[in-house]
Amino acid sequence: MGNFSLRRETPRAIAAMSSSLDQAIEIVVCIPCFRRPEHLRRTLRSLTDQRTDRRFAVVVVENDAAACGSVPVASEFLRTNRLAGLCVVEPRQGNCYAINAAFETAQAIFSAARYFLMIDDDEIASPDWLEEMVRSAEVTGADVVGGPVLQRFDDEAKQGLQRHPAFRPAYDASGPVPIIYGCGNCLIGRSAFDRLGSPAFDPRFNFLGGGDVDFFTRCRRGGMKFHWAAEAVITETVPDNRSGLSWIALRGLRIGAINYHVQRKGAQTPWLRVRLAAKILALLPLSLLRAVRLYLAERKTLIALHPMIVAAGGLLAAFGIEPQPYKASKIAS
Repeated sequence: MGNFSLRRETPRAIAAMSSSLDQAIEIVVCIPCFRRPEHLRRTLRSLTDQRTDRRFAVVVVENDAAACGSVPVASEFLRTNRLAGLCVVEPRQGNCYAINAAFETAQAIFSAARYFLMIDDDEIASPDWLEEMVRSAEVTGADVVGGPVLQRFDDEAKQGLQRHPAFRPAYDASGPVPIIYGCGNCLIGRSAFDRLGSPAFDPRFNFLGGGDVDFFTRCRRGGMKFHWAAEAVITETVPDNRSGLSWIALRGLRIGAINYHVQRKGAQTPWLRVRLAAKILALLPLSLLRAVRLYLAERKTLIALHPMIVAAGGLLAAFGIEPQPYKASKIAS
């Protein structure tokens, strides 16, 4: 147990650690956690089952400092040396704070690490996930590698939602891509963090989400190289409360809000802000045309409505109205 601080104002307690930490390790898997200890156990078990000869460590970040429900689960794997690494507590609640804590800790503790992967605490890595991600980075020289996150719905009747744009992976085949959009299945090279500076994930996206979209957008503007590894599959567990009509609609509004804020950050001049406002307004009629095309292709009203909901989310965000799904009470219910 102990404390360390990459920046003096943000101390993070070390809650658990494996018996030894090899600072020569070149691969670190980062796992931000918030109130899903049983899911985390499955996530960590999937990492112990990786089919690879590569040595890697994990950094688990507990973002519920009051209850620390993830710490005992992380301790099971670390103190028995089933996994090498450590678990730290990030005292400031927020999605970006947790992700930054994971990547910053990994870079500070493992000074020789070249590749930093991330998996969420409700996801399960396929047996070849780590090998496929790292090999893709090595072979292609990509700064960022992404892979698909496939859904496993608690309600089997909702498996058809995998084709909904809110759930469907961005790409189908492996190869170079212009950008990836989510960090739930990603690999980021150390040089990307060095070039973009700290904090990597903008805390202004803490409760809305979208810090990953903003980060990868800045990577693209910086000329970094992206690659998609279709074989590096991660499975996400989707509970019933995240597959209902209201939640899917809220997700669409959130996507629209994220898109607006990422573009708003890049609109540094009055002229660019005027162009952004015009674009937001133009998206409304365009979204109707996209909805018609989606309906003709999928014959599913819920899927067809998605472009219109996203467009509405962007317009609402321009007026300061947006969801904050990552904002939670300090005491777990």
